[in-house]
Amino acid sequence: MSATRLTGFRVSRAGPLALLQDAGRFGVRHLGVTQGGPADLHAWAWANHLTDNPWGSAALEVTFGGLKLVAERDLTIALTGADLGIRHNDKAAPRWRTLAISKGNTLTFGTPVNGLRSYLAVAGGFCGDSVMGSASCVVREQLGGFDGQGTSLRENDALTVNPVKNRPEGRVAPEAEQRDYRQTTTLDLLPGAQVAAFAGKSLYDAFNAQWQVDQRADRMGVRLTGPKLRCSVASLVSEGISLGAVQVPPDGQPIALLNDRQTIGGYPRLGNLTPLAASRLAQCMPGQTLQLRAAGIDQAVRQHRKFMAGFR
Repeated sequence: MSATRLTGFRVSRAGPLALLQDAGRFGVRHLGVTQGGPADLHAWAWANHLTDNPWGSAALEVTFGGLKLVAERDLTIALTGADLGIRHNDKAAPRWRTLAISKGNTLTFGTPVNGLRSYLAVAGGFCGDSVMGSASCVVREQLGGFDGQGTSLRENDALTVNPVKNRPEGRVAPEAEQRDYRQTTTLDLLPGAQVAAFAGKSLYDAFNAQWQVDQRADRMGVRLTGPKLRCSVASLVSEGISLGAVQVPPDGQPIALLNDRQTIGGYPRLGNLTPLAASRLAQCMPGQTLQLRAAGIDQAVRQHRKFMAGFR
């Protein structure tokens, strides 16, 4: 990161949740510090790729919308992820491609149309204060972000960027990567260590019934509602929790844990969503229907390596 920081945007109106996210905070969970990072790894990666930023560059994750930014200088940006009714000045802002904006231009994020989380990357990358090796903002732990204190954006905040000489233009993500988050989706899940403790009917239901995304959903986790899953193990000695872990508490309704999850937990686990499946879940609206699909580790590794190869 350059020592020179330039003001790229100023916040005219703060939405409910807009957070700076780089690749995440790793190697610190033994200290009780969670991962952070982008809830939708896929959309975040494409936003940075379109603006020619290296892997790990910080981008802005905007949840639900309600944010208004004013450009303080000429910038090249990319918007990916959810359609939050984003407008560039008075026109609909294109998504999944680069966009040149001029000093004084506005970006206004409306309300969710397709998905929940939009990603804004700027050529050169946003600047944030690194805490424990990452600028990712985790509000609960008061770490990272533009101020290093883990605060969500507020009115009149200055969003700083790194200077850049070459501004990529005319880049568009392949159509196959431009996701429609309204579609019913199937999420790959690796069966977990306690899967054999679930009743046979519960295992059948887990992978054949439809699940609905509950209202209780945030960056920590997403509760799914559907058939009650019964497990012979009521609780465990707390053990480490990975991204995408699907815990089943006593009420039998699974909870898929995301980036800001706790670091340990004692509920039995049905399994673990793959990173891309967890990303897809992060874009699901409350009430949206989905299904789970058992996946093998070899298949999951090949899928993830293929995804990462496109960016590194």
